[in-house]
Amino acid sequence: MSNTAITRKKMSREDRKVLAGTLVGTTIEWYDFFIYAQAAGLVFAQLYFAPMGPANSPVAQLFSWASVGISFLFRPLGAIVAGHLGDRIGCKAMLVLTLIMMGASTALIGVLPTYVQIGIWAPLLLTLLRVLQGFSAGGEWGGAALMAVEHAPTAKRGWWGAYPQIGVPVGLILASSVIFALNAWLGVEQYLAWGWRVPFLVSVILIVVGYVIRRAVSESPVFKELAERKRESSAPIVQLFRKNTKQVILTALIFIGNNAVGYLLIAFFSSYATKTLKMPTSTVLPIVMVGALSWLAFSLYGGSLSDRIGRVRTFQIDYIALIVWMIPMFLLIDSTNIWLFLIAVIVMGFGLGLSYGPMSALYAEMFPVEVRYSGVSIGYALGAILGGAFAPLLSQWLLDNTKWSGSIAIYMIVLCVISIVGVSLVKETKGARLRVADSHEATTK
Repeated sequence: MSNTAITRKKMSREDRKVLAGTLVGTTIEWYDFFIYAQAAGLVFAQLYFAPMGPANSPVAQLFSWASVGISFLFRPLGAIVAGHLGDRIGCKAMLVLTLIMMGASTALIGVLPTYVQIGIWAPLLLTLLRVLQGFSAGGEWGGAALMAVEHAPTAKRGWWGAYPQIGVPVGLILASSVIFALNAWLGVEQYLAWGWRVPFLVSVILIVVGYVIRRAVSESPVFKELAERKRESSAPIVQLFRKNTKQVILTALIFIGNNAVGYLLIAFFSSYATKTLKMPTSTVLPIVMVGALSWLAFSLYGGSLSDRIGRVRTFQIDYIALIVWMIPMFLLIDSTNIWLFLIAVIVMGFGLGLSYGPMSALYAEMFPVEVRYSGVSIGYALGAILGGAFAPLLSQWLLDNTKWSGSIAIYMIVLCVISIVGVSLVKETKGARLRVADSHEATTK
């Protein structure tokens, strides 16, 4: 990275394009991902998994949640492929490809016949398209995170790296807004009949917008320097696991607590509040959107805070807060009082954002440039499998078998404890050099 990139204070037009490209792209990617998660909680058990049990049965809902989780199993494969190619051809090309793949699979879900129409092929094809979503998502985040962090001034990597992160709550807000508007306009009956397809089809328009923006963004300056020095690895995956296996494991462990808690807000709460607590969808979805706004605001704050006090300390503060909040949060939600539910998710958003905001910067600083795309992508994907992949499924199972929402809180606490241990094993990375000339390998305590 050039000295100019390290010391500049004013944001240039190119800088704004980079941040817009990482934000818009991840927003679209996660909008696609979230409308599936929302549909899995509200619709798919009835329309695609009817053979597993009567409508709204726990068994059908479990299979619906399993379809959310199965895509995570293919994230590492997507991360390996995208990471390998990204370390060789750059972030920009891979970000365009992952965007197109996610958009195509999402649009096809929007026109997929139901079980009543084509029988067993319906859940099978739905699962296949979900796998393609997971494959593309596996390569998306790492590229967007590196694009932001490697363009950033050294002293502001946490803040810049928060921009692809806030694409996640922005995508959730957009998805929830579309679903809420359709429910209000069509009513429950029409929404279940055909209205749920509209959010999937709307993604086509968003993909076109994202494609145009990402095509206009320049390649990462660090990758340009790498290419000029002809130092790209011919086998980045082999090199990654030969020298940086510990870093991959730690990045996975650091993420699992945040990702599991995040998927409660993303997917589980809508189903839990409407089906178990019997709260109306028209009430629950706006509350989820407010939680996402809190997540967004505190992601930006978390990134900025990590630029001041360090990445590791910011993560530690956050996970302690989440551990303390889990049981009180469920007590507030179970009250079915709208205002208490709102307080619960706003504080939850604080806990999600404070550790999610600085994640891009931390992960980028943990790996040398030659394997950075592979390292951050694979670590993130593995963390998603261990954390959020089956969090809605396991939460539903715990609820069905214990009849106590506190069991879900304890499950989340355990994962957050694992994550705080993982981040505590990382040597502080704030200010680590990202340039090729002095490529940084993070060390561990």
